Formats: sequence, C-alpha cells, structure tokens
Amino acid sequence: MISDPREVTDESGTSWTCIQAFAGLGNDPAKQEAARIGQSGDVQVVCTPSGGARSCRLALPEDWEHMTDAVLLAAIERATREP
Repeated sequence: MISDPREVTDESGTSWTCIQAFAGLGNDPAKQEAARIGQSGDVQVVCTPSGGARSCRLALPEDWEHMTDAVLLAAIERATREP
C-alpha cells in the first residue's frame, strides 16, 4: 500500500517530510512489487528536511507509516550520519 507523506520533527527543530519512493506508481500490485527492495519486503522512503540537512533514503518495512516518531527519527539520524 502506498502511503501519504508523513512529517516528523527532530530534537534540533528540523522538520522532515517522508514519503515512500515511487509512490506515483499507483496501487497496481505489480507496480507496488516493483517498488520493493529485494526479497526483504522493505520499501524505499525518502525524507526531506526543512533546513540545511541533506535528504536521505531509507529502507523501511512496508508499514513504516505506523512507526513511532522516535523510531523513524532514529532511522533518519543513522542515514544522515553515513558517508
């Protein structure tokens, strides 16, 4: 299932807008399968910051929109620390 954008704010006040990559493919099962990452069933989620930080791409479970803000922010933090 393709989800709507989600916004979270980190402790420094940066707002991150996250959306599943390839969301524009639609809800056709074949297209949704094409958006998955390998055999894991994870999907790519792109998070874009409101400030000077760089965007990041995350591999998250398909139901990522139900993650707590803290878990999503931790994933963003890990991704933005990687070179």
